[in-house]
Amino acid sequence: MKKLFLPAVIAGICLTAKAQVNMPQPSPTQTIVQNFGLGKIALEYSRPSIKGRTLFEENSDLAPLGKIWRTGANAATRLTFSDFVNFGGKDLDTGSYALFTIPGKTEWEIILNKGYNNDGLQNYKESDDVVRFKVPVMERTPATETFTMQFHNLRNESCSLNLIWGNVFVSIPITTNIKDRVKAQIEKALMGNDKPYWQAANFYYDWDKNYPKALENVTKALDENKDGFWIYMLKAKIEAAMGDKANAKISAQKCIETASKAKNDDYVKQANLLLQTL
Repeated sequence: MKKLFLPAVIAGICLTAKAQVNMPQPSPTQTIVQNFGLGKIALEYSRPSIKGRTLFEENSDLAPLGKIWRTGANAATRLTFSDFVNFGGKDLDTGSYALFTIPGKTEWEIILNKGYNNDGLQNYKESDDVVRFKVPVMERTPATETFTMQFHNLRNESCSLNLIWGNVFVSIPITTNIKDRVKAQIEKALMGNDKPYWQAANFYYDWDKNYPKALENVTKALDENKDGFWIYMLKAKIEAAMGDKANAKISAQKCIETASKAKNDDYVKQANLLLQTL
């Protein structure tokens, strides 16, 4: 009996065991982490493809008009902010949010919701909405087969989150206010022993447009590094912005001289281009 029983058990195990097979996701997940302002924005979403189906129409196979959409596939699309931002005119705390949308012919309604752990639209509650606003729809050719989201037009205090699928293009504005915080850091550091003259010159030139202060700090940065070709380039830009073409030419020539010694062709090119405008 034992000899007959053991093979029968083994056979039963073989019949019930299932092989593990790895298959690609029909709608692959993508995670993007974008540095922005003084923090980061993390985006996690799933990317469906059209595959011959109808899209953005009334009663279409995918994302029908006038109906709330998870803005991707599978779980809810998630946005996580590590620093304060303004999203569609609403100041947001740090943390994670779910991104939902309602596609329309001429405009989309953008919804940021607290239910970032939801399984798509399951358990969605309008009472959990943090902000709702509308953005215009633009056409884009050629058509994009796979749903795509990307951060674009990155600036010190602004960027856009673009949604692209089929011939539809939607852009969501995101802003932040960090200028005052950066300025406070710069001014505090300038009172210390290790003074950040280079960073201060960049801030006052690019952010604050305070060209006299920018020139004061870039000059001190050059006193500490006479071979800093990148510093001469900034000094030339500041002098040009102040209308001092004569000194801007001198600084640009110094940039070319020091950059040539350092074999940095990029800065040689930049300085020559600046000289053409003076």
